[in-house]
Amino acid sequence: MIIKLYNGNPNVRDVRRIADILRDGGIVILPTDTLYCFACSMEHKKAAESIAQLKGFRLKQAKYSMLCDSLSQASEYVRAMDKGTFALLKGCLPGPYTFILEASGNLPRNFQNANKTIGIRVPDNDITLAIISEVGMPLICTSVRPLGEEDEPENYTDPELIHDRFGNRVDLVVDGGIADPAPSTVVDCSDGIALVRQGKGELIIEN
Repeated sequence: MIIKLYNGNPNVRDVRRIADILRDGGIVILPTDTLYCFACSMEHKKAAESIAQLKGFRLKQAKYSMLCDSLSQASEYVRAMDKGTFALLKGCLPGPYTFILEASGNLPRNFQNANKTIGIRVPDNDITLAIISEVGMPLICTSVRPLGEEDEPENYTDPELIHDRFGNRVDLVVDGGIADPAPSTVVDCSDGIALVRQGKGELIIEN
């Protein structure tokens, strides 16, 4: 199933319908300000395990990020940030960035990386922000971009092609238009500030 929504003015009824699917343990492919992503509720481990299978890895090997509707929501699941880190995130979010932070006890261990961290995303996309807000808690996500295989960019940026490939393996694909093929910029803030991957988001870290 695929639903078309428009960034800037997502249909409220459809947003509620999608949120219900996620709350019930469904897997939804969502648009962001970079690539499309698989997403599920953090309350449903089985859904996260299914996403891991779609990407070709085990749950313990998964490097999930947490989709939040605001920095305030994200702060409930990570340890307290110093002023410099908080200022960096506040200046960049919403935006095409993934910030790796120390996880707090509020985040289930299944979604923490081996060093007890989690990637935080607050995408600049009104569709996904509205869905997260309606769900009432962050979503666990990972990009639909395939691991370890060559693939044409349109296969993970065009929602129609994404639906052709994954539509029978997920509960819903949200069509938010053609995605940007560039991934998010990844910054590790768990021990100082270090650029891990330069992606769509422009970031200059001063030493």
